[in-house]
This record gives sequence, C-alpha cells and structure tokens, in this order.
Amino acid sequence: MSSPEDRLDVIETCTRMLWYVDLRQWDALPALLAEKVTLDYTSLFGGEPVVRTPDQVIADWSAGLGHLKATQHMIGNQIAEVRGDVAVLTAHFQATHLLPNPYGSETWTLGGRYRFDLARTAAGWRIAGVLMTALWADGNQQIMTVSDGPEETT
Repeated sequence: MSSPEDRLDVIETCTRMLWYVDLRQWDALPALLAEKVTLDYTSLFGGEPVVRTPDQVIADWSAGLGHLKATQHMIGNQIAEVRGDVAVLTAHFQATHLLPNPYGSETWTLGGRYRFDLARTAAGWRIAGVLMTALWADGNQQIMTVSDGPEETT
C-alpha cells in the first residue's frame, strides 16, 4: 500500500510541472522530468507519441507556448496511485491560453484528462510520461500558431 506522503509528492510533482510551464520557469522543469519522457498529445494533434529528453521537452513547450501572453493549466480531481517505485496520476484539466490579437478571440481553452506516469528516483519523483486526452475546446485555437496576421493578397 502506498503512503499518503507518496501520493502527495506525486500530485505536487505534476502540479509543479504545470505551474513552471505557466510561469515560463523553464530552468525549473528538468528537476521534475525523467531522463526520457513519453509525450502523447495525439488526441489533439494526431500522429504518434514521442519520446524526448528534458531539454527537448522544454524546447518544444517553450516554442509552442512562449509566444502567448499567458497560460493557465489547472488540474483537479487527482487520483494518485503508487506501486513501489512507479506511480500514475490521473486528473481532469482545463488549460486557458491567452494571446490578444486583432483577428478573433484572444483565448483558447482546452479541457480533458491527463495521465502522468512517474518513477521514483534518489532525487524524488520524476515524470516519465504525459498523456493528454482532449475532450472539449472553446475559443480561438489559431492563437496557438505564431503569425503576424492574415497574409495580404494582391
């Protein structure tokens, strides 16, 4: 049976990851990530899951979110299951993305479920996998694409 401390540590590790992403504290993220992280955003983007190093994860996230004015990733209804040195956290999420622009809504909000796979290390829990399952969205998804606006036609 897992301890309450382990379950709280798992929840905190995942919450901190999203906190650091929202605050753009990229330098704090490696302490939360395993040497290899499987990222699965196929419910939103299609394709296949990818395996990345922490540096690659941070580069991907900073490129994909860095142009936005703000993001806020909220997770709730967390269920942490710990079995020895591995853990799974499942949670509902809502992620709001903000980019004021003259071409539509300034926000895009996405909701769904996360599954985080974690491994216990000598330094604490590390995230080894993130599965995001998108269930709904509202607003202007186009703000996720860096653009100077519509192209002019002549």
